[in-house]
Amino acid sequence: MPISFFLAAAAAVTGAADGDILVTASLEPVLAQNAAVSATVFDEKRINALGEPFAVDLLRFTPGVSVSASGGYGSQADIRIRGSEARHSLLVIDGISFNDPAASNLARFEQVTNDSLGRIEIVTGPQSALWGSEALGGVVAVSSPDPIGAGLRARAAAEYGSDDFRRGSAALVTGTDKAGVSASAAWSKGDGIDILGGGTGDKDGFENLTLNLKAVARPGSDGELGIVGRYVRAEVEFDGTDPNTFLRADTGDASRTNTGAIRAWGRLGLAPDAPWSFEVGGQYLHSRNRNRDGATALNASTGDRLKLDAQLIRRFTAGDTPHSLIARIEREDEEYDTRDQQYFGATDKNVTRGRYAVVGEWRGDWGTLLSTDVAVRHDSFNRFKDATTWRANAIVHLTENLSAHAGYGEGISQPSFVDLYGFFPGSFVGNPALRPERSQGYEAGLSWSDQMFSLGVTAFSNRLTNEIVTVFLPSFLSSTENADGKSRRRGIELTGEVRPVEGLRISANYTYLDAQQQRVTGTAQLREQRRPKGSANLFADYETGPLTLGASFAYVGKRKDTDFDIFDPVTFESPVVTLGSYVLAGARVAYAITPNIEAFGRIENAFDDKYQDAVGYATPGRTMYAGFRVRLGD
Repeated sequence: MPISFFLAAAAAVTGAADGDILVTASLEPVLAQNAAVSATVFDEKRINALGEPFAVDLLRFTPGVSVSASGGYGSQADIRIRGSEARHSLLVIDGISFNDPAASNLARFEQVTNDSLGRIEIVTGPQSALWGSEALGGVVAVSSPDPIGAGLRARAAAEYGSDDFRRGSAALVTGTDKAGVSASAAWSKGDGIDILGGGTGDKDGFENLTLNLKAVARPGSDGELGIVGRYVRAEVEFDGTDPNTFLRADTGDASRTNTGAIRAWGRLGLAPDAPWSFEVGGQYLHSRNRNRDGATALNASTGDRLKLDAQLIRRFTAGDTPHSLIARIEREDEEYDTRDQQYFGATDKNVTRGRYAVVGEWRGDWGTLLSTDVAVRHDSFNRFKDATTWRANAIVHLTENLSAHAGYGEGISQPSFVDLYGFFPGSFVGNPALRPERSQGYEAGLSWSDQMFSLGVTAFSNRLTNEIVTVFLPSFLSSTENADGKSRRRGIELTGEVRPVEGLRISANYTYLDAQQQRVTGTAQLREQRRPKGSANLFADYETGPLTLGASFAYVGKRKDTDFDIFDPVTFESPVVTLGSYVLAGARVAYAITPNIEAFGRIENAFDDKYQDAVGYATPGRTMYAGFRVRLGD
């Protein structure tokens, strides 16, 4: 697909508009035009216009991001940022680290609903110097609306469509400049599809219930107290493997996840130019995953994470240059339990781990010409080797509209509990000697922006070492180890946005990715799987009077994958196959029948493209939906 098509169409998601705030570009929110990072922002207006039910559907449109979904709604969806592994993305929801300690610390993006969200922000490239483990590929930050000064808004929506898909949500946001509350509930359920394909198996459905509550109070002129809680109950049916042949089969497998999290904080020094700011906070997450085959319980895993933090900011001006010095400390403890009926308790475990972290960041805005940001972090782990990570970025405003940025960042991803302690003693054993995976990343780019048009180009190069890989032992056991080779991920991202008339935004991006894996030093590098060399997106939202329109096109190039249903008894290897390219097209049309009632319809995979994100797993064809929304307030 020609790059010129997307550049001619305009658009840029990478980099928010001037005056916008980036939350995860620093330990403190910063102006987008002074942040030397690659970032993508989906605001509330765009989220509503596109109408996608889950966050993973919007992440597809982000430059440098590839999605591998093993079925329809609710099925496992792996996100790979700039060629990184699925376990290398950090998910943050309302300031809570939401990677699941009960599921190998994966971010469960398929469970994050878009209903009642205020914002999705994606910062790509290694960010561990600020955000710690799992921020090796990048950070995805999701937030509910800020209730302070919001007035009164209420929303309710219902939708029905293909495959008996049902969706309902309700949200309330109310607040003054002193206190506010936002609350939301979202539910969706569908019969799904036969993800094994072929049309002969049963459908694999899903259900998701998400509850969210945020309360913020500012009792004084310069202080803030806040609390936020989130609960997710998600259930998905899927086709697993035959217990005798170990091949993919039409099974009755299902998984149910219950995740609850809460965060509280207190802060002094709210103004962005306050000489001193101090914040303390704590968060707790509990997750329980239960697997079954039909009505037969198989196993369950439980994860708990407690995290305490404190942050101090000193702001001052030297000459004409404002500086910010930020110091942060963290303490995190995790616990992982497993119980099974399938193997009569052979996989039962109860293990823990913890870490301390100290972080320092220095930001400087050198007039209108230059902004710099340097950060360092040291993580002290109690189960494996400590890690120190760095980040340094700079952005130069060459003219009023043209800027150049460059940066270096490091990332780490700690071994999961399964990596360390194994799963089944007679099959997969852990390796307590593992070290955290590490990445070093560079990027540089140019961007142009004015009131109507923006365009950007960014080149990046990341090197992964200590990659945790699966190995097969002579005793017919499997385990994990740190590879001694170096994997490289390099590429170019082109982005742009055009705003030709009021209310219309057209965005587009193209990514070229060269991702190569090397497990053993000195051997050939092999192309990484489930990562397209070329991907492109074009999407838009438009609002005029009672009419709201949203449309999207996502192109995904050819990818490699391994077909584990085929096994060579001599080489003990399965063949690598090629998955074909595809285009996903979607649209949503909404019309306000009255000032308070809106009717809408939308379509997904409008071209009915037959595609696979993972070999052997079907995905939905053309689907259509319709519904209505009731709203009060602005």
